[in-house]
Amino acid sequence: MLPTVPASPLLGVNGAESRAATAPGGAWQFRWPSLTYGKVHGMHALPGMELTGADPDRPSSEVIGAYFAAYEDRFGLRVHRPVEVSAVREGDGGRLLVETSEGTYATRALINATGTWDRPFWPRYPGQETFRGRQLHTANYPGPEEFAGQRVLVVGGGASGTQHLMEIAEHAADTFWVTRSEPIFREGPFTEEWGRAAVAMVEERVRNGLPPKSVVSVTGLPLNDAVRRARAEGVLDRLPMFDRITPTGVAWDDGRAVETDVILWATGFRPAVDHLAPLKLREPGGGIRAEDTRAVRDGRVHLVGYGPSASTIGANRAGRAAVRSVMRLLKETGGVRAGEEAGSAGAAVAVSVPGA
Repeated sequence: MLPTVPASPLLGVNGAESRAATAPGGAWQFRWPSLTYGKVHGMHALPGMELTGADPDRPSSEVIGAYFAAYEDRFGLRVHRPVEVSAVREGDGGRLLVETSEGTYATRALINATGTWDRPFWPRYPGQETFRGRQLHTANYPGPEEFAGQRVLVVGGGASGTQHLMEIAEHAADTFWVTRSEPIFREGPFTEEWGRAAVAMVEERVRNGLPPKSVVSVTGLPLNDAVRRARAEGVLDRLPMFDRITPTGVAWDDGRAVETDVILWATGFRPAVDHLAPLKLREPGGGIRAEDTRAVRDGRVHLVGYGPSASTIGANRAGRAAVRSVMRLLKETGGVRAGEEAGSAGAAVAVSVPGA
């Protein structure tokens, strides 16, 4: 049994469940090199320190990683990394036990900011194991240059899939695009009002205990100049989902077939919440029902980076809501006195893995 470590006033545990993150930046530090800062949909500043003067041509992994590092240094944040969080269980005296690779923490409240990056979703299709080419996922996408002269099939109709496809097309011998449904491209600016409406639709599923869908599934894809050019050039000519994978490519039951050297699965991610399984938070619908960020089945647990807060659109609001709720809980249970700051709130643990 690991020794029980009393929770510090506010402890950040950066888990290393799959990527062994040893530096600040969360999942951003693992983004592919061609995703420059200028291509990022949005990056909300952390409280008290703006991100200014960033080079738009510099990889986002470097820009945001450096920003997070500077933020931790300025505010003296005590982040333990790399630390693997294996399970969260019920403890004594109303506390939760957070089992980690450096000990077991006892805490009154848990902010679970594990996101999705550690759980890439790989669909299964007949014949997948027979494919003689290369299969990879957005999670380990190396950038477009590696596919020079190859035939590449991209699976997935989200933002990552379209970005991969458009930049790979400039290097590959040929590209193909396969999606389950017809992609929806949206004209006009992506306003804050539209973003809030999209988050609300995702939030409704979470409130009902259903597995969350991505925000892009309700916002659609932005129709910018690069996308218009790609559509005009035929790069974004979409094929319906294939029925099986062959040794040399993919095939449909109607007789069509495509030969390809690479299958790139841009099929998204699932919430990284397996370590919460001992708390039995899931609803019959398969998801964790939450109101704001608070898990309905256990009000000590707050989910940031789950459902509506899994994108930059909803993350800031979710972070504020979680902190305020935790502060209320600690005041009610004697963990913090009125007027104290969050940094001095007794027994609060924030758990974060690279998907945060």
